[in-house]
Amino acid sequence: MKLKNICLAVVLTAAAQASFAQQQHFIDGYHGGVYGHYPNGYTQFINSQLQANPYWKINLEIEPETWDVVKVRDPQAYATFGQLFADQTNNGRIEYVNPGYGQSYLYTSSGESMIRQFSYGIQKVREHFPGAVFTTYSSEEPCFTSALPQVLRSFGFKYASLKNPNTCWGGYTRAFGGELVQWQGPDGSQLLTVPRYRSEALLPHSTWQTTAWNNSPEYIHSALAAGIAHPVGMCLQDAGWRGGPWLKQQAQYQTWRDYISRVADKTNVPVWSLSQEDIQVSLVWGAQVLQRIAQQVRTAENKLITAEKYAAITTVYDHLPWPQQQLDTAWKSLLLAQHHDCWIVPYNSDKNGTWIDKVKHWTDNSIAMSDSILLQHGREADYIRVLNTTGLQRKEWIALPQYTGAGWSVTDSHGKQVETQTSADGQLLINAIVPPVGFSVYKLQPAPAAVQPITQPENGRYKVETDLYVMEMDPARGGIITSLIVKATGKEMVDTKNSRGFNELRGYFYNEGAWRSSMDTAATVRITENNKARVSVSINGFIGGRPFTQMVVLTRGQQRIDMHVKINWKGNPGIGAYSQANNYNTEATHKAFYNDSCKLQVLFPLHLSQQQLSKDAPFDVTNSQLENTFFSSWDSIKNNVILHWADVTDGNTGFALFTDHTGSYVHGKNYPLGLTLQYGGRALWGRNYDITGPTEVNYAIVPHTGNWQTGGITQEETRWCDPLQVLPAKPGNDFSLFTLSDDHWQVSAMRMDGKDLLIRLYNAGGNSATQQLTFNGKATQAALEQLDGSMITTLQRRPSHKKTVMQLAIPKFGIRTIRLKNVTVNN
Repeated sequence: MKLKNICLAVVLTAAAQASFAQQQHFIDGYHGGVYGHYPNGYTQFINSQLQANPYWKINLEIEPETWDVVKVRDPQAYATFGQLFADQTNNGRIEYVNPGYGQSYLYTSSGESMIRQFSYGIQKVREHFPGAVFTTYSSEEPCFTSALPQVLRSFGFKYASLKNPNTCWGGYTRAFGGELVQWQGPDGSQLLTVPRYRSEALLPHSTWQTTAWNNSPEYIHSALAAGIAHPVGMCLQDAGWRGGPWLKQQAQYQTWRDYISRVADKTNVPVWSLSQEDIQVSLVWGAQVLQRIAQQVRTAENKLITAEKYAAITTVYDHLPWPQQQLDTAWKSLLLAQHHDCWIVPYNSDKNGTWIDKVKHWTDNSIAMSDSILLQHGREADYIRVLNTTGLQRKEWIALPQYTGAGWSVTDSHGKQVETQTSADGQLLINAIVPPVGFSVYKLQPAPAAVQPITQPENGRYKVETDLYVMEMDPARGGIITSLIVKATGKEMVDTKNSRGFNELRGYFYNEGAWRSSMDTAATVRITENNKARVSVSINGFIGGRPFTQMVVLTRGQQRIDMHVKINWKGNPGIGAYSQANNYNTEATHKAFYNDSCKLQVLFPLHLSQQQLSKDAPFDVTNSQLENTFFSSWDSIKNNVILHWADVTDGNTGFALFTDHTGSYVHGKNYPLGLTLQYGGRALWGRNYDITGPTEVNYAIVPHTGNWQTGGITQEETRWCDPLQVLPAKPGNDFSLFTLSDDHWQVSAMRMDGKDLLIRLYNAGGNSATQQLTFNGKATQAALEQLDGSMITTLQRRPSHKKTVMQLAIPKFGIRTIRLKNVTVNN
């Protein structure tokens, strides 16, 4: 993070604090690391300050890989620090409060990535300091997400803090409660937590601080007045600062562990069911650089999780060696690419390039490792495996890009002919049926084929139809969708009375002083494909003179309608509320990049009244309480983050919007659902967030009945994030490793530990009733275990037709890790 000069503040606050130093507590320490900021020789500086100031205690949020470097560069300081760190009791002077491998914001990636941030980080810290104890989670940045309690408790944490008083550039948590709260996660797990007090205000004339950053008299007095008997402030200094115990002896320095266990009042602690919207965070959503980073991270994340699950399948089924080294390399690269600095200061650079360069390198490395695992199986003649690592039975049309040209005859493992189709660009499409957590084997042979001709209407609107939908588009209005009817219900999804168009692109181009829309000019609409597999439509138009192409693909039998947009920008247009080219003020609360209402959006006005919006988050779904998603200043941030999807329903009919990257969505009482596509202008620290090339985004829409739970949205999320994979193969049988009785349960992860198979399940929206897992083989024991590896309980196993049946219950939004010992499977 950008270094902040605190020397003047120390002089101003020290005298004022002297009179009541004994009743105030303070969390000091360091934040950073070898990738963010950690100068050579800094460990010795920390040691010397601890030795010179015996009253000082520190809390550390240091990237775990830092210690690899310190051990080599400064072995004496490394050894001395280890001695100082050895006491991990309440009397100890050092607590490691965030062992996250890449110091992720956590809300920007999947729940499984959150788990791996801790598992790999804890492993690395203990590699250097075997006695390290992780008691309290705390972060100098807003590295928070609603599902943290169950994850932290499963790793052995007892406490947490929701304060980040001196680095709120990217946001803060909602002010709530007093000395302590029981932070309750969406699954019901609770964690004793120090919140950002209701009395802890945002600091006037600042865009990065709350009043708790320096234990000012105003902060202490306001806390005492609110009934907080033992107020505590916090500032984890940027590693590189030379302040040491910068409040001197004007505060009682604490570790979080000691403060919560021995000082804080633990009587009558209220429960806070913290919502994702209580985590009030904002980044430069829509900026091209952030969009690309988010897409690269999402692509690598999805592929790695799939590859790891496939490696488990091939280890037990094909008896291939478990690729631990490749997986470790891939995961560590991905976790570093999720570093908060990648998202908030992407242009910052060192000798190894910008964070942009590092993300590209890390995600490319992760993808390469994943591909090497997915493609490790040998190939014979024209056989393929179609892989499905989800818990769902799937029947889907998929493309085989490597098979083009002439037609092909495809048979399954039983010799039965499979339905095929040649696409408009010559690719082979097959209608694959694949069992859960397994694969199907297909044989391909050349055969004559005819491409179905495509008819184009001569005039007027274009109408396309599949077994599920009837869709109409209007070239005269920029190719917007003027009608989308769900055949099963006859429901029209498009609000035809709204002035905005369905799939319209619209934003404010401030240098031109005008709103620009794809509806301003006519577009060329062309049906590029219309066959038994799918219907594909391309829309070529202009927005403010800049050409764009949208693709709409309706696959037969598929609820999801896939979409893509590519905008070929001319120059570097300014898009947003207003220009700050000559008047950007870091301390001014109002900034153009906060205002999503004027950014370029793709919009979907829906024929749904009394709309209720829900959105997914890591191991959670939030029912939004926001009247609208819009704000324009740092002190009024709303959580308008879209991870995978946002869903709107009127109770009878719903509509979900999916995206290929973490960003922001738009929606309000009188504003249609939409996705933020582009911002161009100045943002954090006055940096120009330029448009440097085409903008490309994949998104999708899913009309459905009921709400997100009853409408199958979590299942569609599973298919969206974990598409079927076409892999090389030898002749063989189809295979399924296990099946689940509840299709709301997602297979979050699957990996080997010696001869044991570990399966992690996430209940993404089902009820908490007991369900069944049927394993296609045998195990000597089945047990539930915590994320730290400790056993919770054994599971009863029942043999059934050479399979093993287990029953377990998972609360809604809960995760469970199952260890099957010494597994063998039925080939």
